[in-house]
Amino acid sequence: MKKSLLAIALLGAYAGGAHAQSSVVIYGNVDAGLIKRTDQTLNIGKRANNTLGFKGSEDLGNNLKAIFQLEIRYEPDTGTLEQGAGGIQRPLFQGQSRVGLTGGFGTFRIGRGLTAFQESSIAFEPFHGIPSPSGFQTDLTVAGYTSDPLGLPGNSTNRFSNAVFYNTPEYAGWQLNATVATKEANGAAALVGTGTTALPQYPAGSAASANPFSISATYKQGRIGLMLAHEENAVESKVSSVAGYVMALPETKLMVSYQVQDQSHTKLINTDTKAWVLGANHTIGASKLIAGYGQKQVDGANKVKQLSLGYEYSLSKRTYIYADISNKKGAPAIAPSTNTSINFYSLGVNHSF
Repeated sequence: MKKSLLAIALLGAYAGGAHAQSSVVIYGNVDAGLIKRTDQTLNIGKRANNTLGFKGSEDLGNNLKAIFQLEIRYEPDTGTLEQGAGGIQRPLFQGQSRVGLTGGFGTFRIGRGLTAFQESSIAFEPFHGIPSPSGFQTDLTVAGYTSDPLGLPGNSTNRFSNAVFYNTPEYAGWQLNATVATKEANGAAALVGTGTTALPQYPAGSAASANPFSISATYKQGRIGLMLAHEENAVESKVSSVAGYVMALPETKLMVSYQVQDQSHTKLINTDTKAWVLGANHTIGASKLIAGYGQKQVDGANKVKQLSLGYEYSLSKRTYIYADISNKKGAPAIAPSTNTSINFYSLGVNHSF
């Protein structure tokens, strides 16, 4: 009897220890395809970001967990770390590097990641927020705004570094999300702004002139989703957005977003930008049809108009093939041409693991 009780006690102690162990998940995706743009040769490229990530949690008891997430981004055609504008190699954990706690109070994290506005807006963009030119997220859904103007050269434009992130629990479909960053100097090149090349408004390596912050309120209940968001970056540019979607049918999602941006702190002209996007997703069995149209107006500049169509076919729960076609009019010309009507085509495969 004593041996049986001892065995039960030992088993209980082991089970309690196992319950407190960390669980770690390795995840990611590989996306590669054939890419063709106006005035450029056929290339091997990507539609979505390629990621390799590690995330985990540890049960601390009393409905409290410690969490972390690290995410590497890479180029599928070369195997190198992801490159930014001008071919500059980005940091190792470009996607995100955050650690925090989650429980009945919500989720609290510290580090680097998508801002509240940038993360929330993805649900209201027809191409799922992909960075491909066929999508609208980078140039229209966020009105061409950058969250990280003073970051390291090549950094992606939709994240805060040196930041605190907080998400409330959902209450009747509503959730509040907030991100606040410090004024730390992040190694950026000089930003001329309202200064001159010799005396830039933000010299190389300068710190922020204001604490960057981002906030969004989202509502998701039944067939309807809504978003209100506002963000101000390190050089005091501001963007505000309102967006919504409705599941018109179980297989049909319709969405709309409207954005305004104010760059008056760093520009003397062309300071205000307005943009809107209409989009639709329709699923037929393993196929998904994607369509979107949007416009962006920078005061004193040409209006940008974009029409994009996409198709996805799921070969499994983790693998799909895709084909996209897009036209953008009024965008900056691709050198050395002066053509401002740019066509984009892509055909590829995406696998997640």
